[in-house]
Amino acid sequence: MQVNIPLKQVIDNSYDISIDTLAKIHFDTRVAVITNPKVAGLHLAYLLSKISAKELYIITVADGEEYKNQQSINTILDSLFNHRFNRKSMLIAFGGGVIGDMTGYAASIYQRGIDFIQVPTTLLSQVDASVGGKTGMNNAYGKNLIGAFHQPKAVYIDPCFLATLPAREFGAGIAEIVKMAVTFNKDFFEFLESAELKNADVLQEAIKEAVKTKANVVAQDEKEHGLRAALNYGHTFGHVIENETKYKTFLHGEAVAIGMVMANETAVAMELMSAEDALRIKTLLEKYNLPTTYMIKNTDIFYETFFLDKKSSDSNITFIIPVGIGNVTITDEISKDTIISVLNKFGES
Repeated sequence: MQVNIPLKQVIDNSYDISIDTLAKIHFDTRVAVITNPKVAGLHLAYLLSKISAKELYIITVADGEEYKNQQSINTILDSLFNHRFNRKSMLIAFGGGVIGDMTGYAASIYQRGIDFIQVPTTLLSQVDASVGGKTGMNNAYGKNLIGAFHQPKAVYIDPCFLATLPAREFGAGIAEIVKMAVTFNKDFFEFLESAELKNADVLQEAIKEAVKTKANVVAQDEKEHGLRAALNYGHTFGHVIENETKYKTFLHGEAVAIGMVMANETAVAMELMSAEDALRIKTLLEKYNLPTTYMIKNTDIFYETFFLDKKSSDSNITFIIPVGIGNVTITDEISKDTIISVLNKFGES
């Protein structure tokens, strides 16, 4: 006997991304703002002047990638249960990528899923982490290995938050902007080469272009079955670097910058990118003081850590490799010898 459950349906997960001064918003439900002490001290008063709710709570978790873990998720969930949040309640992610990922993940599992919105406060989260519905946390095995696709109901990008952003955090966001230009938008990359992103008006234009680029990719491949994986350019290498350094040496965008340089070296070795184009990308990253080198202590251990990547299978590692500037390939057919030869270049630096 066979019983069929007909669940085929089209679910509209569309939402708007606002890039402007935050407007006043009222929520006719319980709302919790999830943030960390640093963001709260700088910007919470401003956010609270813009939002109101039937009931409003503030939940703070520790600041930093190393706290993107089950303990922090439990802190959020316990508060929601204590305040009797229900399926009509709303979470607001107010912070950088770590806060956004954890808030979205908590929203995805609380009572099997409640709504949340993103109010990103770092450049990296504004151009990348807040858009696309990837949520999750880290564990001892790697970065974002536990999580869910759970789209926000809206994203509100207010450039005013960037006024207090430290220089390293600014550079980390630039890395993600460069990533999207190299993989999908050659004209945008050429704009970035001559642009001065420390100018507020120019930066806002770059944010808009980066968000449009990512939104177009997500619209075509929401659950990362193919095209969207290309946005992980630099991440396969970068996640290993973060894992090796216990998330304490580099910001995420800094690790991605190094990862892009490693991916570019691989592309050059495969004759998919010229050495000149690889240098152009490295030069643009270094313009914003991003690190582009890393000393690999043991290339064999570094290589084996690739297998913890979500995109890899039992015997193959999936790499995102640029094809010139403005195009990209996703492949699991690069030989171990080729990758080791690239890694050895960093082991000898």
